[in-house]
Amino acid sequence: MKSETKSSVQKPVMGFWGKLPQPFFALAPMADVTDAAFRQMIAKYSRHGEKGGGPDVFWTEFVSSDGLCSQGREILKRDLSFTKGEHPIVAQIFGSNLENMQKTAELIRELGFDGIDINMGCPDKSIEKQGAGASHMKNIQHAQAVIRAVMAGAGGLPVSVKTRVGYNKENLDEWIGAILETKPAVITVHARTRKDLSLVPARWELVKRAIELAEGTGTLIVGNGDVESLSDGLEKARTTGAYGIMVGRAVFGTPWFFDRTRTTLPTLAEKFEIMIEHTHLFEKELGDIKSFAIMKKHYKAYVNGFDGAKELRVRMMDAKNADEVEKIAREFLETR
Repeated sequence: MKSETKSSVQKPVMGFWGKLPQPFFALAPMADVTDAAFRQMIAKYSRHGEKGGGPDVFWTEFVSSDGLCSQGREILKRDLSFTKGEHPIVAQIFGSNLENMQKTAELIRELGFDGIDINMGCPDKSIEKQGAGASHMKNIQHAQAVIRAVMAGAGGLPVSVKTRVGYNKENLDEWIGAILETKPAVITVHARTRKDLSLVPARWELVKRAIELAEGTGTLIVGNGDVESLSDGLEKARTTGAYGIMVGRAVFGTPWFFDRTRTTLPTLAEKFEIMIEHTHLFEKELGDIKSFAIMKKHYKAYVNGFDGAKELRVRMMDAKNADEVEKIAREFLETR
């Protein structure tokens, strides 16, 4: 039997991933954070699509494949809404039912997304009880079956996986090796275990190890964890060889984060105008299906680092709608 040549080895379906600059920056999928309203704010204030603007890739919040295959489908589809100004955009899904994951992939293709991502790292207990998220790491063969089911429904869209470096302990070689066997376009490695949550520093040397494991496969490795700025991300990419950098917590309260041309931070007044705009947009886009309380985590980020910030945050936490938030913010600025 002839030995298999490199040219005969099946490569991943790459789609738009193969056209991105390297290293590229991606917006992390975060539940009740990277919703339609916040993504629009990031696209606007990070000047997405313009020279020096970003991010290079958008991600949605994760959405349940079981839910999208249930009677509540139409409401959940709102979590998958996006604008023309957000391409390329990847829809992240979670689940463990093979049929539902395949059907959901078919739906995502129909909705016009550029890629599909499978969440295999979320540590939320309610997600894990469904056999999804980080629990996939405890059943590697089924995890591979889930990835292949999504690929079967993707119809040529590139499929990626976001995961961690292990469950209770680091298990990178076996776990990433198993994912690589399914030939995804991208694996995003959050450089912590499930047990670590976000309580310990991300171990970027493990991102470098994942890149070594993926060498020659065609799969791109994206690093995630503790990226504080664009320059920090570029340095992490330089030292590890990561093809891309995913940014999560650092974008809170900074929708301009991905603008590579920005040399100064917004003034407090400008920051408040952005916060007010964000609040009204959330109410307009999602106010009929999501609790206004979701905006509170954003106020913690927008309102900090100046005299009186703590007291102002307390007032905003009690606000019931966008008009109240605007009134409180403008009254504060008038007194400065």
